[in-house]
Amino acid sequence: MKKSIFILGILLTISTSLFAQKTFTLTSTSIGGEATVNEEFNGFGCTGNNESPQLSWKNAPKGTKSFAITMYDPDAPTGSGWWHWVVFDIPEHIKELVSNAGDIKSNLTPKGAIQSITDFGVGGYGGPCPPEGHGIHQYIITVHALKTDKLGLNENSNPAVVGYYLWNNTIAKASIVMYYQRAKK
Repeated sequence: MKKSIFILGILLTISTSLFAQKTFTLTSTSIGGEATVNEEFNGFGCTGNNESPQLSWKNAPKGTKSFAITMYDPDAPTGSGWWHWVVFDIPEHIKELVSNAGDIKSNLTPKGAIQSITDFGVGGYGGPCPPEGHGIHQYIITVHALKTDKLGLNENSNPAVVGYYLWNNTIAKASIVMYYQRAKK
């Protein structure tokens, strides 16, 4: 009986690993469920380091020709949310953005990738900075697998226009959600 259960356990383990789906996945070594002062914006009354997180992805679907990364706060009190980061035209062979790649001056994004303007009005990464006392905001970081190698946009494209092009060209997407609340002073 014990031998039968042991063999059944081995067969289940083998079949699970053989038939497990390999889904498109986004991970990070620098963020977890909450943003920290490292990711927090430096401006608008916030005093963080404004460092974009390290991101890596795997199992992109067949037909992927490029990637885009977005970071969006649906809880911003604007009526339309807030775009914190928009990067596109990331070449298909790239599977990672290093920490602080969102700092345009650092030149850490892959060659050919474009960081367009955010709702802060400038290009690159703009970290969490919810209004004081507004509660916990969620920040959705998404990697988009795209069916085109170039969106045909530039660094002056606003987030709504980039979003329209992403909507028309996304094959699959994967996200990480982190939360942040600005402490009252």
